[in-house]
Amino acid sequence: MLCVVKSAAIVGLEAYQVEIEVDISKGLPGFTIVGLPDAAVQESRERVRAAIKNSEFEFKANRVTVNLAPADMRKEGPSFDLPIAIGLLVSAGQLKLDSGLDQYWLVGELSLTGDVKPIKGALSIAIGAAERGIKGLIASPENAREAAIIDNLNVVPVKNLSEAAQFLSGEKRIEFQQKDEVSVVQRVNENDYSDIKGQFQARRAIEIAAAGGHNMLMVGPPGSGKTMLASGLPTILPALSPEEAIDVTKIYSIYGNDREKRGLIWKRPFRSPHHTISFTGLVGGGQKLRPGEITLSHHGVLFLDELPQFGPSILQTLRQPIEAKEITIARASGNLTYPASFMLVCAMNPCPCGYLGDAKKECTCSLGKIQRYRNRVSGPLLDRIDMQVEVARLTKSDLMQCKPGEKSEDIRGRVDRAREIQRQRFSGDNVLNSQMSASQVRTFCQISNESKTWLDRALDKLLPTARGYDRLLKTSRTIADLSGNEKIELEDLAEAIQYRSAGGEIL
Repeated sequence: MLCVVKSAAIVGLEAYQVEIEVDISKGLPGFTIVGLPDAAVQESRERVRAAIKNSEFEFKANRVTVNLAPADMRKEGPSFDLPIAIGLLVSAGQLKLDSGLDQYWLVGELSLTGDVKPIKGALSIAIGAAERGIKGLIASPENAREAAIIDNLNVVPVKNLSEAAQFLSGEKRIEFQQKDEVSVVQRVNENDYSDIKGQFQARRAIEIAAAGGHNMLMVGPPGSGKTMLASGLPTILPALSPEEAIDVTKIYSIYGNDREKRGLIWKRPFRSPHHTISFTGLVGGGQKLRPGEITLSHHGVLFLDELPQFGPSILQTLRQPIEAKEITIARASGNLTYPASFMLVCAMNPCPCGYLGDAKKECTCSLGKIQRYRNRVSGPLLDRIDMQVEVARLTKSDLMQCKPGEKSEDIRGRVDRAREIQRQRFSGDNVLNSQMSASQVRTFCQISNESKTWLDRALDKLLPTARGYDRLLKTSRTIADLSGNEKIELEDLAEAIQYRSAGGEIL
């Protein structure tokens, strides 16, 4: 007898339907799985056999053939255990269906005892099922909580194989998983900006970068607070919108992030990979084409500490996703495009020893050594960084002050207001100032004749590229938004220029 069960597989961030055809016939006993299965799918034979026996069903010694269609696409992971087991029970006549199998997608890994375990990518699978008009999804309770986020889909949580069989046969009624209430992430105070002493210029630059989504580079000696300034960014960034939260949760679900609570991720990602990270770890790819740190930073912050220590190939790869807001991975097996809309925040020392220009400690590096150190960061990459700020050593008075600085909550209020101005300006398209196109820059970044005259003199010293000039205007637009100015004023432009030049040392 032949039985067809619908399931799903993941390619990139998207799910596609897989029809699992199970046939039991007479002949020499055997269990064959075809349709380009990987090792984890092949091993499901043993898991399914034990799960059926331990769930008080009978596994007969017949000729079993399982086909995973479409047969020309690679199938990976243990998510097909549950649908294969259900298909075997129906084909063997041990399960009489009350609900049509064609109305549901089934996914889940089976333990040897028959328990249904969670799999990766449940949110993407739920989105794919809803888009194809599938009535419901049968999955583990952990995956069900994640999948229930999607509207127009009935998600059935099943703890084990017996429960899934009883639901499909009509013997047991299972309540559909309810959608969790949306709640704003409670922010912790560990990296609150009130704990940071001094560094008023750097704090101002951080606020501008957060308001407009601008890329930023901090240059300063060791211990000046660069890492602490960057790590506080999530406390002043707005919470994710529902659409952004679904995008981020889908990425982490496929990546395999083991979260204590499976549901929507509301906190903006903050990724800080070590400089020893591999090319694949940052960009993505590998044997099974997983997202890298660039994609895991989507709608959040990618912080690269000790920027010159990263490999040249890694730094050059950043140029394309910074502009395109996505990363395409090309392999012999095919191409995949992952989203990569992130804020790039970097930190570096001014020289290898870290004390060039320091008022208290003398630099011991030669001119050639300093030049080689800085040459590790290419001009084209620096041209894509909107803002650069010098983070100087804290003075004794800064270190000994007891008065706390401005709270992150207050800064976030100004950032929220600036982003609301941008949402209204771009008609709710969720475009930040840093993401404006060339035509939008010409429309929304107009400056007065007085500012043009002043800027003309300043550009003789800066000598920016066309990209650098546009980024200067975008930063000016954000500063004006924070100040509540409808037009870019001369003081807005002047402040933006100081973040492009930073004393002429790097940019």
